Amino acid sequence: MKKKRILALLSALLLVLALAPCQGPWVPTARAVTQEDIDALKKDARAIDSEKKELQNELSKLQKQQTDAIQQRNLLDRQIELTVQEIANTESQINGYAALLDQTAYELEENRREEAERYDLFCRRARAMEKAGTTSYWSVLFKATDFSDLLSRLSDVQEVMNYDQSVLDSLRDIRAQIEAKQAQQQELLAASEEAKAVLEEQKAELDRQREEANEMVKRLQADMEAQAELVKAREAEEAEIQSQIKKKEKELAEQMRAAAMDWSATVGGYIWPETVSKRITSPQGSRNTGIKGASTNHKGVDIGGVGYTTNVLATKAGIVITSERSSSYGNYVVISHGPGNTTLYAHMSSRSVSEGDVVTQGQVIGVTGSTGISSGPHLHYEITEGGSRVDPLTYLPGYIKAW
Repeated sequence: MKKKRILALLSALLLVLALAPCQGPWVPTARAVTQEDIDALKKDARAIDSEKKELQNELSKLQKQQTDAIQQRNLLDRQIELTVQEIANTESQINGYAALLDQTAYELEENRREEAERYDLFCRRARAMEKAGTTSYWSVLFKATDFSDLLSRLSDVQEVMNYDQSVLDSLRDIRAQIEAKQAQQQELLAASEEAKAVLEEQKAELDRQREEANEMVKRLQADMEAQAELVKAREAEEAEIQSQIKKKEKELAEQMRAAAMDWSATVGGYIWPETVSKRITSPQGSRNTGIKGASTNHKGVDIGGVGYTTNVLATKAGIVITSERSSSYGNYVVISHGPGNTTLYAHMSSRSVSEGDVVTQGQVIGVTGSTGISSGPHLHYEITEGGSRVDPLTYLPGYIKAW
């Protein structure tokens, strides 16, 4: 009897060891991705889609009336921004599905390992009982020599039967878990592929929207009357922006004096505002629009060959005094480097700094694009020193003349 009790105890111990956790090739992070996270992203995506539809209705009305071209361009830019948000959302969903698939694959492998170990344990136990001649529970009971021995044998048999049943039940549970995770795996794969297809459609839509916005500006520039209004509106807005820059510079200087701060960290030269292209497509100074009396004085330089994905860099350390979007400059940032010394970066797809941020030289402040009054992706760059604009080409070594 002692031998059987020892066998039962050893079997129970093996079961405990089989249930002990072991590390696999994938280790869950501090906060694993959940389906709820992806559902929250889908909810955000529906909100963005709803806003896009409202925007499209407003845009359709303006286009039908053929009025307020600048407002139309603003709405097109906003439409593009929403599509970019949709793309980021879908990419997050795809990353979420990938993380869930990794988690499921890890859990599935653990279940399979556990199933194999428990099945092996059950087989080894059956073989051991067969060798001991105890494969039949009834034969164990019939070998009792007296009533006391029978009670002892009944206790041993019940213990063994309970254990065997628990092993079989655990095997059934693990098999059910494996089948459920396999089904979940297939669902996640299908959802991931669907999201990838949506992403490709969104990227194609973004390309179409950008082309539509750029073509609209080209049409305005080809229409003398429309361009005259465009030039007038742009120059008025640029003047207002310069007025705001001077006001914010004054406020910043007062704040720094009150805090006993100086501009020593901003001393030094300028670097290129990006690292992809040295093509200058439009220099500073007067440029002919083709309209009598409507020539414009280009306030900075345009850097071409940058596309929609190039990082825009702070050319000098300083403090961000403006980070917003306007009708003419689109998404733009202004950095103060000391009294009367600023740099301006315009027509960006997106901005990654806010007003009041302290930036270091070479820090990413946005991404190039074609927002505002722009007919193609480029970076408009201005430098002000002593309160007056200076020619940026003085500080852009190795530039390529492309105008």
